[in-house]
Amino acid sequence: MGEMECWSNGVLLRVIQYSIIPVLQHSSEVYMAIKEITPQQVHDVLSADPNVVYIDVRTEREFAAGHPQGAVNIPVAFPDPARGMVMNADFVKVVAGNFSKDKKIIVGCQAGPRSNAAAGLLQQAGYQDVSNMLGGFGGMRDPMGNVIAPGWSSLNLPVSQDNGEGVSYESFVVKVR
Repeated sequence: MGEMECWSNGVLLRVIQYSIIPVLQHSSEVYMAIKEITPQQVHDVLSADPNVVYIDVRTEREFAAGHPQGAVNIPVAFPDPARGMVMNADFVKVVAGNFSKDKKIIVGCQAGPRSNAAAGLLQQAGYQDVSNMLGGFGGMRDPMGNVIAPGWSSLNLPVSQDNGEGVSYESFVVKVR
């Protein structure tokens, strides 16, 4: 586990990165590197193939404020006033209760680290076609504020605030309770 700093909307974010390497080292299975895809490529894939699902792994509040059009929300972590962000222990269970392991899945977050962790969790759970969106929704910046990877919103790709049935986390979690 390490800490990464990135700038988002002029705010320095310190994001704890969870490494899945120690878990995988003790596994008899071999896992491939996580595929990365740009926001423009994600838009093109989603436009061309309605069977692909984009899972926005940001918090419910972040998702409701705006997300890539067509995205669904299954947070990989929740805000905790005492500890910052805590992993959603039901993340894989909720994804598995709604999407088969052969489903093509693209995951994204605000800047990239959370969705990279989520992609690793899904891959470890047996999902065959998982990609991580580089730059996330808001883009990733270095400590100097320079854009490392542009995000969905900065590329003027379609944004939605729809958070109803079939899109919201509540509508997905209810299927596995």
